Amino acid sequence: MEWYLVILMILGPLLVLMSLGLPVAFAFLAVNVAGAFLLMGGLSGLAQVILNTVDSLSSFTLVPIALFMIMGEVMFQSRIAVDLMDTLDKWFGKLRGRLALMAVGGGVLFSTLTGNSMGSIALLGSSLTPEMEKRGYKKAMSLGPILGSSGLAIMIPPSSLAVVLGVIAELSIGRILIGIIVPGLLMALLYVIYIMGRCWLQPHIAPVFNVPKVSVSEKLQATAVNILPLTLVVFAVVGVIFLGLATPSEAAATGALATLILAAAKRRLSWQVFSGSIFSSANISVMVLLIVSGAVTFSQLLAFTGATYGMIDAVLSLQLSGDMIVFLMIMMVVLLGMFMGPLPIMLITLPIFVPLVVNLGYDPIWFAALYLVAIETGATSPPFGAALFVMKAVAPPDTTMRDIYVAAIPFIICDLLAILILFMVPELVTVPVEMMFR
Repeated sequence: MEWYLVILMILGPLLVLMSLGLPVAFAFLAVNVAGAFLLMGGLSGLAQVILNTVDSLSSFTLVPIALFMIMGEVMFQSRIAVDLMDTLDKWFGKLRGRLALMAVGGGVLFSTLTGNSMGSIALLGSSLTPEMEKRGYKKAMSLGPILGSSGLAIMIPPSSLAVVLGVIAELSIGRILIGIIVPGLLMALLYVIYIMGRCWLQPHIAPVFNVPKVSVSEKLQATAVNILPLTLVVFAVVGVIFLGLATPSEAAATGALATLILAAAKRRLSWQVFSGSIFSSANISVMVLLIVSGAVTFSQLLAFTGATYGMIDAVLSLQLSGDMIVFLMIMMVVLLGMFMGPLPIMLITLPIFVPLVVNLGYDPIWFAALYLVAIETGATSPPFGAALFVMKAVAPPDTTMRDIYVAAIPFIICDLLAILILFMVPELVTVPVEMMFR
């Protein structure tokens, strides 16, 4: 059977099932079972699917997913994240666009602590957006910065999606986590430049307002109490990897432990906070693990039938440069993000894209960083980007989807600019990785 017929035979039913509203994990399970039976030799193929599922779920590399989820839930449920925003508020003072800049600063700091973009939107949107609008901020500047900066949770460690990408693509998770740090900071810098530039050109979009004067000593005290302790959590995740003291899985464990210790030190680690965090993270983690197991079997189906290698040969035979092929793949991820969630996109495209990138001779870690920026861009892109609907849920009642779409566009442009910069300067990804793993 021709490779394109195999891919159509597998992807067609998968897309139909997902469009009918079947959860992604169960859609992949159904397609994998049917595909294994038809394409891998009947019952023996089904037995192989079971073995693949057990092997994929018993991998030690999947441990960080659950532990990163626990970190994020503890941060939010113990209100440590709220303390962080209060401290940032003291430092920004009367700076024009201060609340929009707070959203970016909060997004960066939350991303180093939680790795959960939707949780970041929920917190920042519910706490900052009403205050922004009360102060006269226009919708473009009250919604956009939160949409953009919350996606940084994908790009700055700890990042659960980076772990999932590493497992599906069979790449080093530690190298991916280090490789995405500079791209994440680059995106934050572009957001800040845009906010400050637009506030300077259109002062009415983010009016200056009087804020209570806070002494330097009070600022320093708030920083010492609410921000400095968080550096221990960041070190427990990123620092131990940088120093070679722990693997990514072990770093996720030290990060979760540091988060629990911090909550206990603030006397907020009640049984309600602990049990709620564990329960919420378990719900999300189980579904993610089911999806990952389906992705592994899906990629093996493509490889077993020869579809992966057929597609690689077909693409390599095109009269296109390697740069153009990689760029088109990244743009395809952005376009898919307008209609699908991040996990389905990763499951469908990574088993095809990564072997192709390797065959073209590119660094797969650099591609992984580009891919995650594209995933983040797609999640905030109209009409059906997942982040847009989370924003609608927490925004003031008079907010329309059109308001959210318009507010998201400048930050999508910033993301596309970041993709272009990373595409032209791959050293932003490769040099930190080489320094770390020399």
